[in-house]
Amino acid sequence: MSAVITLDKVGVTFRRRLIGGDVVEAVRDVSVEIAEGETLGLVGESGSGKTTLGRVCLGLLQPTTGEMRMQGEAFGRLRQRRGQLSVVLQHPEWALNPRLRCGASVGEPLRVLGAPAGDRQTAVARMLDQVGLSADFAERYPGQLSGGQRQRVAIARALITEPRFILFDEAVSALDVSVQTQVLNLIRDLQADHGFAALFISHDLAATRYVSDRIAVMLKGEIVEAAPAEDFYGTPSHPYSRALMEAVA
Repeated sequence: MSAVITLDKVGVTFRRRLIGGDVVEAVRDVSVEIAEGETLGLVGESGSGKTTLGRVCLGLLQPTTGEMRMQGEAFGRLRQRRGQLSVVLQHPEWALNPRLRCGASVGEPLRVLGAPAGDRQTAVARMLDQVGLSADFAERYPGQLSGGQRQRVAIARALITEPRFILFDEAVSALDVSVQTQVLNLIRDLQADHGFAALFISHDLAATRYVSDRIAVMLKGEIVEAAPAEDFYGTPSHPYSRALMEAVA
């Protein structure tokens, strides 16, 4: 499988204040690939650099050092990659305008790309069906839905442009356990159908194991271990990885 996202010795530094502030290394010398149809699970404590790395993968943050490539090419301007990258966030209401009907929210990325109204309507109906929602959900407002239903709508919105890469940033952590399983199964099924590459960021090791092909562990801005999921959960090699596993045992 070819790499969709390639991070080559990526580093990201921030200055705490514009003038005279301390320089903080949020990400340090990270090299990783995410292939077509593959999910890389990214775990680690809060502040370890996971979300910063996710923003780099989306092209929202330029690395201070190193390079991010998409399908072998330097990323370039975000406008040139519109529709090819997407994100599903922890709280679906962050992606859904409460004043818009769900159908309009799902179809909004296609509207931005200039798709005709008729094509948008057809695509929205198809995507709602693929995430397990009936066509009448297009006429409902986000406030009329359960948390799990809102997340399904958010996933439909993320997939409407047929992106090559999707970032799932704590995408199930706000859901009840039973609903989490349904959404995780949905993510796996959709990836099998659409073949997108995915980065799954989570504090939940069980959820990450369920959807991920490989696991990467971040600590203080560095990836300290990366391994196939089966190997990682069987015999993690880094002391910090073992501590993470013991904390949920």
